[in-house]
Amino acid sequence: MEGAEEELERRSKFLNSLIQKKKDVEHKKQNDSMNVRVRASDMPSALQNHAFRFARDNLDSMASGKLDSKRLALALKKEFDSTYGPAWHCIVGKSFGSYVTHSVGGFLYFSMDNVYILLFKTAVEPLDL
Repeated sequence: MEGAEEELERRSKFLNSLIQKKKDVEHKKQNDSMNVRVRASDMPSALQNHAFRFARDNLDSMASGKLDSKRLALALKKEFDSTYGPAWHCIVGKSFGSYVTHSVGGFLYFSMDNVYILLFKTAVEPLDL
């Protein structure tokens, strides 16, 4: 009986690895079509994809292709605050340095075209008065 359980476990791991590989290939194709390169991330792929699509739509809508980094940062922050709760922060630019503390599962640093975007969430603590 133990042999059968081990074989089922081995097959389950194999199938899970195939599923993950397929997801990775699909994710890469989608990122390539939007010209996205993930630099660092601690964020679920669904949230990443939301950020990529939202950033791409906003960049494409900017008049004459001129980057308005403040507008894009504000739009991404508001979108994530309203969708996933408060305390999201966003930095957009072509050159910047940063060192931030973020909530687990709430960090994404990526580039799109020649624009770099840092999106992260922090915990909100109530003030003790």
